Amino acid sequence: MHTILCLSKIDEVNMSYQEALDKVYEMIKQEEVTGKVADYIPELAKVDPDTFAVHLLTVEGENYFLGENEFDFSVQSIVKVLTLTLALEFEKSKLWERVNMEPSGNPFNSVVQLEYENGIPRNPFINAGAIVVCDILLDHLKDPAENFLGFVRRLTNDRKVKYNTRIAESEKATGYRNYALANFMKAHHNIKNDIDDVMNFYFTICSLELSCKNLCQAFILFANRGKLLSGERVITVSQSKRINAIMQTCGFYDQAGLFSYKIGLPGKSGVGGGIIAIHPEKYAISVYSPRLNAKGNSVLGMKFLEEFTTITEVSIF
Repeated sequence: MHTILCLSKIDEVNMSYQEALDKVYEMIKQEEVTGKVADYIPELAKVDPDTFAVHLLTVEGENYFLGENEFDFSVQSIVKVLTLTLALEFEKSKLWERVNMEPSGNPFNSVVQLEYENGIPRNPFINAGAIVVCDILLDHLKDPAENFLGFVRRLTNDRKVKYNTRIAESEKATGYRNYALANFMKAHHNIKNDIDDVMNFYFTICSLELSCKNLCQAFILFANRGKLLSGERVITVSQSKRINAIMQTCGFYDQAGLFSYKIGLPGKSGVGGGIIAIHPEKYAISVYSPRLNAKGNSVLGMKFLEEFTTITEVSIF
């Protein structure tokens, strides 16, 4: 059941969030969708390229959706926001001694940038940065894969959330460039643990499967000043603000500027085809469509969110 909730410009045009979602979908479904699935990961090449879903969760707890919003898909790099969140709980500001917080301007798996910057990744959302964050979590978690899965289940309030072992093994079998990143950082003493242990954990967390609904439940804390809708505080208000800032500047690989310009919200994408975006103090919205552009972002997801923030006239700017 969809509850009508009108906010800001939406109220001025007498349009609910559900009406806005439906209207945008009607606008874009006639368009020819370009792009292709992430076939460089063999298991991801098997997904249905035409699956589509949207879910929006407000800080008041209201849900709006269309399409297959409870379909589980591999979130890939979206999970890096959650590993960062957990690592900050342990390391606080010390974490930034090993990874920076600047936009990369290069592909998410670039080795070149590490060469110039002596093994310090540009931000925690590119592959090298996320590998360092995984290395940090190995120092603090007794059973890293299970402990992190428990953290995500806590955020989503869903005990059925799981990893996809086939995808993890598929990525491991083809992850030569990621191993190169880890080895290069190891040479610069920025990876402390055994490389195989770090990379096994990294490939595992990237295989996490969530639905659009689950994504919103997990990420609503970034819209709700660090708290879940239950009232449980997960991170501080300051940490919520800072993670949103990194999503705004670094969340879409080397298309972060374009996303900021066209959509105007902090967020994160993954090559599995998902996008999560945050409107602080208002909502979390997720979109799934697995056809990607050349930068690794969902073609239809980007278009949908652009039209949604345009028609509602609500962004952070």
